[in-house]
Amino acid sequence: MALKLSGMGALAALAIGGLIAWPFVFSSSYDLRVFTLAGIFAINTLGYQFVFGHAGALALTQGTFFGLGAYIAGLTALEFGWTFAETVLLAVAGPVMMAVIIAAPVLRLQSHYFALATLGIGQVVLLVAIQWEPLTGGANGRPGVPGIELFGAPALRGIWLAAFVWGITAIAALIAWQSMRGLVGRAFAVARENDLAALSIGIDIWRLRWIAFLWSAAYAGLAGALYVRTVKVISPEVLEFHIMVAVLTMAVVGGRTHVAGAVIGAFLLVHLPEWFRGLDRYYLIAYGVVLLMAIVVAPNGLVGLAQDWMGRRRRAKPPAIPVVTRRTTRRTDGREPASLQIENISMAFGGVRALNQVSLRIPPGEIFGLIGPNGSGKSTLINCVSGIYAPQNGRIMLGDRDLMRERPHAIAKLGVTRTFQNLNLIDQMTVQDNVAIARFAATKAHFFRDLYDVRSRRLGQARDEAMQVLERSGIAAYAQVECGGLSYGTKRRVEIARALALAPSLMLLDEPAAGLSSAEQRELADWLQDIRTDGMTLVIVEHNMGFLMPLASRMACLDHGVVITEGTPAQLRAHPQVIAAYLGNEAVIA
Repeated sequence: MALKLSGMGALAALAIGGLIAWPFVFSSSYDLRVFTLAGIFAINTLGYQFVFGHAGALALTQGTFFGLGAYIAGLTALEFGWTFAETVLLAVAGPVMMAVIIAAPVLRLQSHYFALATLGIGQVVLLVAIQWEPLTGGANGRPGVPGIELFGAPALRGIWLAAFVWGITAIAALIAWQSMRGLVGRAFAVARENDLAALSIGIDIWRLRWIAFLWSAAYAGLAGALYVRTVKVISPEVLEFHIMVAVLTMAVVGGRTHVAGAVIGAFLLVHLPEWFRGLDRYYLIAYGVVLLMAIVVAPNGLVGLAQDWMGRRRRAKPPAIPVVTRRTTRRTDGREPASLQIENISMAFGGVRALNQVSLRIPPGEIFGLIGPNGSGKSTLINCVSGIYAPQNGRIMLGDRDLMRERPHAIAKLGVTRTFQNLNLIDQMTVQDNVAIARFAATKAHFFRDLYDVRSRRLGQARDEAMQVLERSGIAAYAQVECGGLSYGTKRRVEIARALALAPSLMLLDEPAAGLSSAEQRELADWLQDIRTDGMTLVIVEHNMGFLMPLASRMACLDHGVVITEGTPAQLRAHPQVIAAYLGNEAVIA
């Protein structure tokens, strides 16, 4: 039976074949050495993809981890005569231990603060290596590191060394690919694109970043051990910033979330300077121009460019589906309806008091509306309940559980889910996977389970459960459509379906009717009534009174962080302070 390959599969097969043939075509000792170094840097870049590509954190410690692994492998060989097999595990463990130590203080930092903190750590390690001259040889380093020897055989050289390094590269690439192809990989995608959305569906973004940081250190330590045993010299050069810049560039040029991108980026950036040597003093200019062109032409990396070219990212045309006015949406998962009790919550941002002694009690199975002018504290209150903000005082109880003691992702797991005023879907992900990822915590998916889950059973299970939610929500026809190709109204329905996939007892909706047509608003109102009938509690923040008042059984009006009053929609419509602060005189006429 003939084997049919997709366009990308054919390109991958061609690339693998080229790598296998390369050392036989370019077989001089120098060419084989460069080819071997390319494999080592591919391993380092694969590790960097965990934290920079998948976790989306600009860590500048990959060069430091690489250099630390090199120093450990080199010094243990020189000082104690240990073989490569004896030192490689220590070379991996050292950077991982360093990552564990520095993770707690730096991983919670954001954007440039995180980058600067990790850069500072690297500079400290470099200074230690230079100043500890009796052990490290200082700025001059120490030569004479033995090569890679296995089982007492002579040190590997030439094509055998290249084959050994690239064999390890292939194993490292396979591990990276397998670990990111299931639910964990999709959880990383959500956390990278929108951390609030990830927290709202129970994804512990800090744990993901911690795992990515440790795996980046492990890969870097392995690459460092291979490097020092290949070049046979240990020097501060392996800790200098240019190593970090090289790995970062490899990840960007190749494609920071694609395994093939790490290999292609490393291969090109190691070989390009050699190819341009004939330009004499202009070779660095040519090298820089080529890199700049690659980044401009392929901002998603060369692998991303190839995917676009092969049509892999073409969005399916959204199908026309009938409007479904009645559906069963609730999954119970054994979760009982629970009341929400908010007691004397206060929240201030600097000198601005967003909430001031707010107290509300919402019984199970009620649709409760929150109204008020812009800046009155409605969204702040929702953020406090969902754990995004930590109030300065007060108490928030879901049944008998104190939510203020829990982190945001844990609150979602307890049955409190939410939607956002601004849609927080992943546009490049299908509708089915956007909903399936909400089952991440329920399937107990984590890095090591996905690593040996070769058949991606957990992803399949989550997708099956997502389809059940989509069918109950009336949007199953969109399952294989990327969210970026949907209308705004349909995206809103997908976001609510994703929230329902957590089987919540309490759902917080922040302006769900915003941007919807009249027909879509009626459909949404019917849907929310069905959800309430199933026993779920709904808290809805909304400016559209024509949508909210017929829907809510009770409402509260906030103004300047204070609850003016609460009661039935009719009572709020007639309340003088609510009319003055928010509704206006037309509410009396209505």
